[in-house]
Amino acid sequence: MSLYQHFRQEEHAFIDLATDWKELVENEYRPKLTDFLDPREQHILRSLIGEKETVSVAFSGGSLNAERKRALIYPDYVTPEPDDFEVDVFEIHYPRKFVQLEHPKILGSLMGLGLKRGKFGDILSDGGRYQIAVCKDIADYIKLNFTAVGKTEISLSKPAEADRLEQREMWEEKMTTVSSLRLDVILKEAFHLSRAKTKPLIQNERVKVNWRPITDPSFSVEEKDMISVRGFGRVSLQSIEGETRKGRYRVMLTYPV
Repeated sequence: MSLYQHFRQEEHAFIDLATDWKELVENEYRPKLTDFLDPREQHILRSLIGEKETVSVAFSGGSLNAERKRALIYPDYVTPEPDDFEVDVFEIHYPRKFVQLEHPKILGSLMGLGLKRGKFGDILSDGGRYQIAVCKDIADYIKLNFTAVGKTEISLSKPAEADRLEQREMWEEKMTTVSSLRLDVILKEAFHLSRAKTKPLIQNERVKVNWRPITDPSFSVEEKDMISVRGFGRVSLQSIEGETRKGRYRVMLTYPV
């Protein structure tokens, strides 16, 4: 049975890449370390490797419960150690009394350095402090060139292990019904919006499904899909529980709280 049939067409390219990683480890019998992967990519890679193979996979993102993580694909003779994932964490220092940083601005400034998104992981905050996880091979470049967020000058330092921030997102469940699994219909129910408002949000590239921009309102949402809407937050279609007598889908939505 082909793995392709379990995933969307746009995910096939990543399946091919992950297959190449797996074959490299099998053929050369040495570990392969990836850049940071989003949770959907981690799920695909975990599905591809399986549990009864000659190779295994482990993940680490530099902090407890990290969302974006590097994957280490390794042969059975290897026992992964924390240092094998080559993740550095930086704390961002800025004049907190006078300015307030925001996640999108930090992300935009990092992308402005010409880095691929996979070269850095989570951007964590406790409301005042901010930390970023990066691939060790670009840590020196980051420290030298990441000197401002917008117009705010910053500096970086490496926090002690005990001072690293953690991902503490909790999720709340909501059972509801929807007329279809179209993206615009799910958004309407999830965020209490009119269909007239959801369509422009999608078409103006303010909506992502599984960390990928989606511009088609009729896009079909599936179980475990993560939807993020700029300015509104995130929601996951955790499960589809069946249909009602009137032909509506009974779904479980989960929200970060």
